[in-house]
Amino acid sequence: MNRSAIDLWVGIFVTIGIGAIVFLALKVGNLASLDSKPSYHLEASFTNIGGLKLRAPVRAAGVIVGRVESVKLDTTTYEARVTMRIDNDYKFSKDTIAAVLTSGLLGEVYIGLEIGGDPQMLADNGRITKTQSALVLEKLISQFLFDKVSSGPGQ
Repeated sequence: MNRSAIDLWVGIFVTIGIGAIVFLALKVGNLASLDSKPSYHLEASFTNIGGLKLRAPVRAAGVIVGRVESVKLDTTTYEARVTMRIDNDYKFSKDTIAAVLTSGLLGEVYIGLEIGGDPQMLADNGRITKTQSALVLEKLISQFLFDKVSSGPGQ
């Protein structure tokens, strides 16, 4: 094999390697699915969103139905206002519950939607009023420890 053939194969493998790294970086950053499906927006307010980030998945029954589009602090209520982009294929009732959940103990944070029974559906720019904030593990541990300390030894 001559030198130019070896250089060609090395170039091909380097290009494939760089493509694989770019693909993995986009996948990890939740940017690989930049699709232009028709969608609508829903909004929900939470007292604590934990580690929820932009482009985090929105799931219903374990199926990804959308993504988190923006997270802002409401300066009047001091709650986190989350805007979600939901695919038009999925419709949710007005009494849907939105909860900030984690997959596993140290897994990704996402919004889980539990569908209600109201026949009226949420429209574009609709507001989910029933929400459940993130469970902060550190707060639970500190409450448990301080409860044990205040009860005293042997009680």
